[in-house]
Amino acid sequence: MTNILVLHGPNLNLLGEREPEVYGTMTLAQLNAKLSSYARKKSAQLRARQSNHEGELIDILHAHRKWACGVVFNPGAYSHYSYALRDAVASICVPTIEVHLSDIKKREPFRRVSVIEPACVGQLYGKGIDSYFKAIDLLVKKRRTAKRA
Repeated sequence: MTNILVLHGPNLNLLGEREPEVYGTMTLAQLNAKLSSYARKKSAQLRARQSNHEGELIDILHAHRKWACGVVFNPGAYSHYSYALRDAVASICVPTIEVHLSDIKKREPFRRVSVIEPACVGQLYGKGIDSYFKAIDLLVKKRRTAKRA
């Protein structure tokens, strides 16, 4: 079984309400339900967590470092300045893919750079929920490849 942590950062608890023209109308609960269903079809177990607090996100990463085979992480605005989260991702030694619902490369200049991306094995953005699906696919494939080696 491939265990995947899906970690949502600040303001993602307001999905469906906050800037639906940017993030869509799907709520966080709906997103997590779809991701869990998708993961099950890939023989993966998913745990989804969300926090608006940097330290709590770090604690969640640390707490799941031995359980998770991979992390799908949407750090929200923390992407652009949280070196503490970048260091937490690097410290857990679990393959992590940074995801964003919107295309951060086509938004405001301050959103175009992620300080977390260098600690990740990949970054996916701009495809809505499909960014998450692709991240799950990549982590499942990575796990299966590692098991064969």
